[in-house]
Amino acid sequence: YSQARFSYVRMKYLFFSWLVVFVGSWIIYVQYSTYTELCRGKDCKKIICDKYKTGVIDGPACNSLCVTETLYFGKCLSTKPNNQMYLGIWDNLPGVVKCQMEQALHLDFGTELEPRKEIVLFDKPTRGTTVQKFKEMVYSLFKAKLGDQGNLSELVNLVLTVADGDKDGQVSLGEAKSAWALLQLNEFLLMVILQDKEHTPKLMGFCGDLYVMESVEYTSLYGISLPWVIELFIPSGFRRSMDQLFTPSWPRKAKIAIGLLEFVEDVFHGPYGNFLMCDTSAKNLGYNDKYDLKMVDMRKIVPEANLKELIKDRHCETDLDCVYGTDCRTSCDQSTMKCTSEVIQPNLAKACQLLKDYLLRGAPSEIREELEKQLYSCIALKVTANQMEMEHSLILNNLKTLLWKKISYTNDS
Repeated sequence: YSQARFSYVRMKYLFFSWLVVFVGSWIIYVQYSTYTELCRGKDCKKIICDKYKTGVIDGPACNSLCVTETLYFGKCLSTKPNNQMYLGIWDNLPGVVKCQMEQALHLDFGTELEPRKEIVLFDKPTRGTTVQKFKEMVYSLFKAKLGDQGNLSELVNLVLTVADGDKDGQVSLGEAKSAWALLQLNEFLLMVILQDKEHTPKLMGFCGDLYVMESVEYTSLYGISLPWVIELFIPSGFRRSMDQLFTPSWPRKAKIAIGLLEFVEDVFHGPYGNFLMCDTSAKNLGYNDKYDLKMVDMRKIVPEANLKELIKDRHCETDLDCVYGTDCRTSCDQSTMKCTSEVIQPNLAKACQLLKDYLLRGAPSEIREELEKQLYSCIALKVTANQMEMEHSLILNNLKTLLWKKISYTNDS
């Protein structure tokens, strides 16, 4: 009996040991396969540097990336194979390197709004194109993306200043090809437009359609970073509770929230039209060591005019067919089975939805009731409401004032 029991225990032990090894090996294999698919920095660098060394493209980051190798990729942050993102170091300065990998030959509305690449990479402008002709090309592109704004010529001149990477007063053909490829990207365009704004990361340089932007010390509003093995076994509800526990103190959260409200102001009817925040998740927002909000990822912030033009005739069965990103929603007209062009929720309502739990947890008791009331009024804001712009400004200013009053005399402010 004892021998039989010992054999049973040994077999049970061997079975579970084998099961653990099998499951562990499978997880490691899946993660490795995912990593190699998502993280293709070597391929990105090779494509860019081949184009640079043959004189096709140019830019302030090219020499450092391809010759002196003082710009290099660090930790991979990519979430999609065609959008490469890495922590990087450029001449001992930290930054975030972003590189586009795939050619988009058609617009897939479900995944990417931007028909970013041409069939032949870096084929425009062609040799012999004058600066004036290039300016006309850029102007036409902006008119299509931003609508018929009266001051687009100013933006064109601003782009030419940015495109002149070596600051010699002239835009070379290689610099123009790089600028044209980058201008297809909404994030790059937004960095140019908002380059003097506090909450927009600074553009450090570019080479082709690879660009380097300012890094952000804290890359999410809240939460902690755990090894991926542990993440697999944590339920989403428990993970959200953990995130709420690992947040800055409430005054610091209030300062970060004020930064988000200020960024909403920056993109709402700015100098070159309105931009829509189509993914207001916490992972796209970060902050620095002074608790000033900094945008981490702006690829899903799109020009309103561009989105309306692309979505207005899209075939739909229900309202769920009329969504871009996670947060830009229009309605489905059942009489025509086409998506309408009017986005339902403004940026401010989406920002308040994100901030609700973030700000209410740990809020001082003397302002909690008023803060909750203002946040819910903000969430209820609709684009189609009468006097929406006036309500938008009033709610936004009231929220900022309430938060500033509470923290203005603290060290955290």
